[in-house]
Amino acid sequence: MNPNLNSSIPSPRAISGETWTAIAAATSAAFLFAKKLLGFKSNKLELVTRAEFCAEMLASRERMHADHLALLEKLDVNHRELLAALERQATRINALEAGLARVEERTRKGGRASS
Repeated sequence: MNPNLNSSIPSPRAISGETWTAIAAATSAAFLFAKKLLGFKSNKLELVTRAEFCAEMLASRERMHADHLALLEKLDVNHRELLAALERQATRINALEAGLARVEERTRKGGRASS
């Protein structure tokens, strides 16, 4: 053992006020960055009264009902348009069949006359 207690171990330097300020600023910045990065949020719950809940549920039900009625109305309009288009096609097909029947009748009469 070394009996000399005053050995050449360097004494720690005194930390200046500026250094402490820099350390505090760096620590605060790191904490704020971590808080923002991790997204800490307060778990403060917003309580809703029964009346507010019921009013919101009723409003939601009315919106859903209105949306349902609007959808049914669109379906009815599309159904009527399809039926009208089908009726027009049926009329055209009937006219074509009638014309084809006349052509066949003329062809038969013309074929008999030439024989």
